[in-house]
Amino acid sequence: MQIGSFLEVLTFVSAFLVIILILLQQRGASLGAGFGSSGELYTTRRGLEKSLFITTIVFAVVFVLSILGLLLIPS
Repeated sequence: MQIGSFLEVLTFVSAFLVIILILLQQRGASLGAGFGSSGELYTTRRGLEKSLFITTIVFAVVFVLSILGLLLIPS
């Protein structure tokens, strides 16, 4: 397997995982925020939510680096 094809597979897999991880995260705004209610509460991420957030950041960085690698490697 050549490095170019490896980077292509890595790009597709990381893009798919970033989409899934973003969809799994909870939303901060509730339904009441759409009707003018200002019930905003800022809390720190803990447990699974924090792990999901950090994993999303890691896969987003992998995605960007794999795209940059594909741009720099001649095909």
